[in-house]
Amino acid sequence: MLLAEYTFGQGLLTVLTIFVFMAWILVLVSILSDLFRDHELSGWSKAFWVLFLVFIPFLAALVYLIARGGGMRERALAQQQEAQKEMDAYVKKAASGGSSADEIAKLAKLRDEGTITAEEFESQKAKLLA
Repeated sequence: MLLAEYTFGQGLLTVLTIFVFMAWILVLVSILSDLFRDHELSGWSKAFWVLFLVFIPFLAALVYLIARGGGMRERALAQQQEAQKEMDAYVKKAASGGSSADEIAKLAKLRDEGTITAEEFESQKAKLLA
């Protein structure tokens, strides 16, 4: 009858313990991802922080958040902006339907057919190459 000895309060304490443990894991993952995202730190500094986080985790996390917490936001925003630029470039390339050379070839065909003038061809070509 082990289940009968497990009270409601012990259940709540178990849930709270699991919640705190998961929050702690989230903090460690955030610190480690920020640590390896920062290109200004040397490899030795990163190794020192990792060892500090492994052997004295609570103190190391507290010191890291106090000393480098302000830069965590800027590094995260920079990474998100870079990812957004890459995504925008990919979408633009995919939506354009081809490379600039393909577009110029289509324009040349239109010019040869007489659909567009030579001046229009040159202006559109300049836009594509810019």
